[in-house]
Amino acid sequence: MPRMTVDAIETLAAAALRRHGASEAQARALAAGLAGAERDGIRSHGLMYLPVYCEHLTCGKVVGGAEPVFSRPAPASLVVDAGSGFAHAAIDLGLPALLDTARSQGIASLAIRNSYNCGILAYHTERIAEAGLVGLGFTNAPASIAPWGGRRAVLGTNPWSLAVPDGKGGARFVIDQSASVIAKSEVIKRSKSGEAIPEGWALDAEGKPTTDAAAGLKGTMVPSGGYKGVGAALLVEVFAACLAGATPGIQASPFSGPAGGPPKTGQFFIALAPDISSGGAFADRLAVVVEALGAETGGRLPGGRRAAARARIASEGVEVDETTEAMLLRLAGQGA
Repeated sequence: MPRMTVDAIETLAAAALRRHGASEAQARALAAGLAGAERDGIRSHGLMYLPVYCEHLTCGKVVGGAEPVFSRPAPASLVVDAGSGFAHAAIDLGLPALLDTARSQGIASLAIRNSYNCGILAYHTERIAEAGLVGLGFTNAPASIAPWGGRRAVLGTNPWSLAVPDGKGGARFVIDQSASVIAKSEVIKRSKSGEAIPEGWALDAEGKPTTDAAAGLKGTMVPSGGYKGVGAALLVEVFAACLAGATPGIQASPFSGPAGGPPKTGQFFIALAPDISSGGAFADRLAVVVEALGAETGGRLPGGRRAAARARIASEGVEVDETTEAMLLRLAGQGA
């Protein structure tokens, strides 16, 4: 199977996005996120999504030339209106101010509204941890989870992410999980390939368990932990839609396919300076927690597989099958 460097993937992805109507800033920010997903072995959020992004640029579901607008309605409360562009460029605009404000104030928030799928949420929170701060992130999505006991989707898979600094310019660990048993992109990936999904991932339109990925996409996603998953989805909706002033998932157009206009969903980030709130005790307390997790037989810190994939891919490159390689080159204007 052909291999590509992460840098080559980023360069070609940016070219493809520009070719389909994205501005330089929009293309560069999103391409970095796509390459980051491939770098960490999360194929469901990497190049698999590039044709969708290009389609959404050409059909107007994403405004390729959008210029995010930054504001500071209160000293530690920051807002970026993405203008129906990609979330990545809006986050890039607001992140430096979020980091600076959290360092000086101890805590700060960044709300992103009128945006789009932000890809791997941990890609963004990890950057907060790399700056020495604890990062917490939320992103809402079009409705695909029904309330407990119901059949109609009212909440999205709504991921949340926590990234904790290691004090050395990196992240000690990163959590990134959706409110559903599995990310919806995994079901989409199997639907495209004709693969079955494990029972317990999705329900069909009648609310019955299914192993048919296509039927699951017509129904609802199973919430992680039963009613507790619905609670997690609601928590994220409050932050990423309500507090951010973005569109609730029940009103947002889908991230897949050309139907509907811009989804205008949102993200919400919180950055905290650990030594300010802990009185300088953060590192020692964190060491106790991490050591306890590592001492448990078979235990591992969240994000361990992502870190292992990153190390392997850094030396070996990304495996890209011939079909995906041809798609990437074609979208970038370099294929047949």
